[in-house]
Amino acid sequence: MKIDSPDFFNNREISWLQFNERVLGEVTDTRNPLMERFKFLGIFSSNLDEFYMVRVGGLKDEVLAGFNKPENKQQLTPKQQLRAIATKTKELVDQQYEAFKDVTQALKAEGISFLKHDELNEMQSEYVKAFFREQVFPVLTPVAVDAYRPFPMLSSKSLNIATALEAEDGSKRNLALVQVPAVLPRFVDLPVDDEETTAVILLEDVIISFIDSLFKGYHVLSAMPFRITRNADLPFHEEGTHDLLKLIEKELKKRRWGVGIRLEIQKNAINTNLLNMLRDVLDLQDRDIYAVDGPIDLTFAFAFYSQIGVEYDHLIYQTIMPVEPPALEKSKNLFDQILQQDYLLHHPYHTFDPIVRLIVQAANDPNVLAIKQTLYRVSGDSPIIKALKTAAENGKQVTVLVELKARFDEAKNIEWAKQLEKAGAHVIYGYSDLKTHSKITLIVRLQEGRIQRFVHLGTGNYNDSTAKLYTDIGLLTAKEQIAEDATNFFNWLSGYGEQPEWNALHTSPNSMLEKFLSLIDEEIKYHKKHGNGRIVAKMNSLTEKDIIVKLYQASRAGVRIELIVRGVCCLRPQIKGVSENIRVTSVVDRYLEHSRIFYFHHNGDDLIYCSSADWMTRNMRKRIEILFPIADEEQKNYIKDCLALTMADNVKAREQDDSGNYHYVTKGKQECESQILIQLYTNGKLKAKPSFEHPLEQKWTPVERAEEKITFDPTTSKK
Repeated sequence: MKIDSPDFFNNREISWLQFNERVLGEVTDTRNPLMERFKFLGIFSSNLDEFYMVRVGGLKDEVLAGFNKPENKQQLTPKQQLRAIATKTKELVDQQYEAFKDVTQALKAEGISFLKHDELNEMQSEYVKAFFREQVFPVLTPVAVDAYRPFPMLSSKSLNIATALEAEDGSKRNLALVQVPAVLPRFVDLPVDDEETTAVILLEDVIISFIDSLFKGYHVLSAMPFRITRNADLPFHEEGTHDLLKLIEKELKKRRWGVGIRLEIQKNAINTNLLNMLRDVLDLQDRDIYAVDGPIDLTFAFAFYSQIGVEYDHLIYQTIMPVEPPALEKSKNLFDQILQQDYLLHHPYHTFDPIVRLIVQAANDPNVLAIKQTLYRVSGDSPIIKALKTAAENGKQVTVLVELKARFDEAKNIEWAKQLEKAGAHVIYGYSDLKTHSKITLIVRLQEGRIQRFVHLGTGNYNDSTAKLYTDIGLLTAKEQIAEDATNFFNWLSGYGEQPEWNALHTSPNSMLEKFLSLIDEEIKYHKKHGNGRIVAKMNSLTEKDIIVKLYQASRAGVRIELIVRGVCCLRPQIKGVSENIRVTSVVDRYLEHSRIFYFHHNGDDLIYCSSADWMTRNMRKRIEILFPIADEEQKNYIKDCLALTMADNVKAREQDDSGNYHYVTKGKQECESQILIQLYTNGKLKAKPSFEHPLEQKWTPVERAEEKITFDPTTSKK
């Protein structure tokens, strides 16, 4: 049997849509607090926007360029993939708007209402009228569309209203556009008689209600809200450029004006003439047009949650505050503590504060000589950037690799790069045609005439905001082998020369893939000899064909394989004779599962690695990534316990079957929501020790939670 047959792989794009379907499942899951369900509508929409701008945009480029050969694992052409994507997406969008109706109806029962203009009472009508006159009307710009004023270039994701007009004397008809101003809030908070209730009206509904005032001498026959999504998959042609920063700044300006790839229109406001005009102007096919049964662009759910949802404590997640890692005392000098032992951090269960504190201490410590760090995505008001600037201003040697090609964060990273350079830091941008996705910090310190080196390695970004939302692993160490590797790593990035030989680390695009294939091969050999082969791997996505085929070989040899893959998974499990020893699960819950952890039984040696890389082709071959070992036995046991809790999840986990479809896990002796239990376990409040060998067969010891003080922190409850 040929194990690389197209029948044994899931299509990457459809697999991603299945992941977003699982996100949508959180909207319909009534176990989630109501306002959290509403926010998941925004997450689903935001995910879909990015998918269309990048993945669908790239497929459109291939079609336009005339490429129509099957080059993926399932041997589908770009056109075939676009058709399959459109079919699946239309199905999901219909489900999304059904869920929107259900959730808004439930919110109404809680006293939170979305109103149309004809549902306003007299007080609210007067308020909206004044609001439009004073705050909206001055910002609006009606744009005529005729022979002298051609259809304007509307920016991607902007919300617009297409209008059909007729002169008052009936002599002529015209078309015009009105852009819904992004500078104004998407919804208007209305006055109410009862302080316990909330009522809002969407901005586009306000504009449509008074849109006649923009066209004196005309009647508005129809007003149709619409939204264009444009291709944002813009390649940066780095070859021959002398200044990557200026090149990317120039290319970013084009992103808002890329080729149209999707048109969203409001189903109850369709005007056939207006729709045909938009289809022709944008050169779209019917499959690119989505008629939605509700407001266009539900990403406003994020703002609604932040501004209104947090006022309703009983409708949002109640979270336990993150804790300091055990033995890491806040009052003591971090450098002294790290010299004594390694520290493992598991965010967001552990606070991200020690990482920020480390950089701040280094910036102000007179003994610190140099700080070197890679930055892929950071927060909007990053304390780490501030600390690096302080360090440079204090005369320390500061080297920062800022990845300018971090998609949709390019503009932000350009600004950080300029600020750091201005402060005196040495800023580099990495290698041509490779993204630097590694998460590493090196601090060089001179103490009593002796050089000390401190390293942080992580699976997630140096972003103090998303560290409250994403699950990630970090390691603080002063071990000499890793410190030497870190020094060589930064010298490799900043200078010329071949990739160094590593002591403890492995990197892509060269040695990491070879290391993983070798580890799987070793597990096969051990299993053939001892019958105890086992692999557990947790990641965001799995697409690399060489690894998938190697896992199929391991499965056929009898190795037990557990894959915890949140998003895309091109591997198909449970196929007889191919992957029947492989189980694939996906956990979608309040925190975004982001950590990359790889376990190999290795005949009892228990090898555990963490990485910035997923098992994806781009991570293995097109990015600079780091794989690092976890050596401490206590830390390895903690990771195994957390993996066991995740594998035992039967509340938020879905399992993939042999046809590539996902279903909720129903196995297990007792209900297990892994993120809640990991939080309790990390805080020392889980009485049962997780069984790594047989997680689904475990019966949990009841957890006493009455003594816990659960504190709500809005920042930790955002997805």
